[in-house]
Amino acid sequence: MEIQKDSMQYQIRVKGHIDERWLRWFEGTAISLHPDGDTIITGVMDQATLFGILNRIRDLGAELISVQRTSISTTVSNLKEST
Repeated sequence: MEIQKDSMQYQIRVKGHIDERWLRWFEGTAISLHPDGDTIITGVMDQATLFGILNRIRDLGAELISVQRTSISTTVSNLKEST
C-alpha cells in the first residue's frame, strides 16, 4: 500500500473492550484491548473511512473517549528519532 503525503493516521479510543464478534467491522485497522478496559483502534484512513468507523462505534453503543490525528510523515520521523 502506497502512503500518500496527506494520508492521516487516526487513533480512536473507546471505553470498554469491543467483543471479538464485532472486530471484523474494523478490518484494516489495528485493535488493542488495554488492561484499563479501553479499546484503541489505529489505522491510516480517509475521512469517509473514519466516519464509517465512528458510525460503527455508535451502532455498538460504545462510549467514544477520543479521536487523535497524526500525519504519517510525523509518525515515521518520530519513530526514526527514537531509534
